[in-house]
Amino acid sequence: MATDTSPLFQPLDVGDYTFPNRIVMPPMVSNRGIVSDDGLHWYADRAAGGVGLVIVESTAVGRVVRELTSADLRKLVDAIHKHGALAAIQLYPMTDRAALAWHPKPADLDVAQLRELIAEYEAAARICADAGFDGAEPHGAHGFLLNQFFSPAENMRADKYGGQLRNRMRMGLEVVRAVRRGIGPRRLVLYRHTPVQDGSYGVEESLSFAENLIKEGVDILDISPASAEAPGDLAEPFRHLGAPVIAVGMMDQVDRAVEALAQGRADLVAVGRGLIADPLWPRKVHAGQFDKILHCIRDDKCFAALREGATVECSQW
Repeated sequence: MATDTSPLFQPLDVGDYTFPNRIVMPPMVSNRGIVSDDGLHWYADRAAGGVGLVIVESTAVGRVVRELTSADLRKLVDAIHKHGALAAIQLYPMTDRAALAWHPKPADLDVAQLRELIAEYEAAARICADAGFDGAEPHGAHGFLLNQFFSPAENMRADKYGGQLRNRMRMGLEVVRAVRRGIGPRRLVLYRHTPVQDGSYGVEESLSFAENLIKEGVDILDISPASAEAPGDLAEPFRHLGAPVIAVGMMDQVDRAVEALAQGRADLVAVGRGLIADPLWPRKVHAGQFDKILHCIRDDKCFAALREGATVECSQW
């Protein structure tokens, strides 16, 4: 067990913001409803546990624009800010309008529909800014739509949004521009990206994409998933681009989280399932109370509930 956990608890300045520590709660769907009483308590409890940044679970831009208001979302932001954490929200490229399918593929969408989706990103980001969020994160990882646009194995388009790398980057870059317009010049824009997709693209193309993302206004790169080898190893190449990088991958194991930071592989670490199991993980680590941590045992009860549409819980509770 690590005895010097100080790398986890150093502040980090990014733009106009100071992160109180290097621990991030990543976006994890909990099926509680982000503005319900249960959802507000869920996020407040984890902010109170001592994380530096809470990224609210992936939320469809269409839902933000048509169902949520800045007043609704401000309750969530206030619940997080009350405990000293910064608040961001992950925006998912999904709409509920009849003109767009719930889970479209890149080839399913004409240019007019892409324009509409990009406009919804801008509108959703503006609502989130009005609600007081410190940042917004387009979800461009894990094989979802924006990641599909980047992947030559999944992007079958023959127009300016498909084919060579500069075209496959285009949708993600246009979404980032829209989010930056909506959220304003001073708040944070994050981008979640999968760095390698076997049989499709490798880290060199991802590095080129990330360099362009930063030029378009991305402040923080959220690199996911990760290798099970050295913690943060897939995030490390992206640090050389100059923007802070979030690494993931069993970071609830304290030694792994400390190593990723101390070895310079990442600037921030995301603790996911560990914060489901024990919202007080950061405070217990800071106090050296390692024997009091409720550890994730990776029995996947949380993910099984998610698949069934049930409220995410933990067998360790």
